[in-house]
Amino acid sequence: MGPIEQFKRLPWRSLTQAAIIVVLVVTLLEFGIAFGLQFPEVNAALRLLFNPPLGLLTECAIAFGLGMLAVIALERMDRSNIRAGSLWGLVLCVVVAFLIKGWLPIGNALFRVEQLQLGGLLVGIFWQGRPYWRSFKQW
Repeated sequence: MGPIEQFKRLPWRSLTQAAIIVVLVVTLLEFGIAFGLQFPEVNAALRLLFNPPLGLLTECAIAFGLGMLAVIALERMDRSNIRAGSLWGLVLCVVVAFLIKGWLPIGNALFRVEQLQLGGLLVGIFWQGRPYWRSFKQW
């Protein structure tokens, strides 16, 4: 079976649902943070976390956590179809979901599709998906 056939046979419904769950969780967190900005203590804490020197580390940690959350959501929906190729499909679905969210008027505050965040997302997905690497040769 060729790579195109393997790509077509990925569990796209489950991958898409997991990506949507991640986007919904992030959107709820963004609304919660926006509400929390009204309070001076929360505002000061967020400024500390998102401004240098902690800003890059915070952005990377958020992306890492989102990657882990995506795999956890996928495991809850369809554990039997997760393979190494499915993890790459999950990366694609999460990135596309956040690109679409970025085009909406609510925008992306916690996760933007940029190099640092993509690196954190990849590490998070493949870190949480370690048990499924055994199928790497079987895409």
